[in-house]
Amino acid sequence: MARQLQIGVIGGRDVSTEIIKIAESIGQLIAERNAILICGGLGGVMEAACRGAKTVGGITVGILPVASKEEANPHVDIVIPTGMGVARNAVVIHSSDGVIAVDGSYGTLSEIAFALQCRVPLVVLKSWEIDSSVISAEDPEEAVEMLFNIMKERSDKL
Repeated sequence: MARQLQIGVIGGRDVSTEIIKIAESIGQLIAERNAILICGGLGGVMEAACRGAKTVGGITVGILPVASKEEANPHVDIVIPTGMGVARNAVVIHSSDGVIAVDGSYGTLSEIAFALQCRVPLVVLKSWEIDSSVISAEDPEEAVEMLFNIMKERSDKL
């Protein structure tokens, strides 16, 4: 039996209602493809993506920067408290087969940098567009479709 894909959703904690809706939709679309949602486990984009995944029975994993499980948002199934602060961003990326970035500030930027450096497939939506190597989507459906296509192309080449 093949292992389920693990898709990271990264993004800001203090976000608009529009970004919350986008993240919820991304979480739902990821779960509908039977992938496990990986995130930082806190609020904002992370909580919205988890909530979206749970609406269709998805599995969510939160890799927390703090040492307490109680800090996780209520939609996280598997809580991994690290006590590592922002260093946990590397763990989020290394735990993901592909990543979608939504909005976000410097923490999200660091995760994008880890994804690029580690060659983890990445799509951004209303987030940092560093250079022409970063693939940008217009909406949640396109972001998820593009990411899964990139991952498939890479696996076909192996």
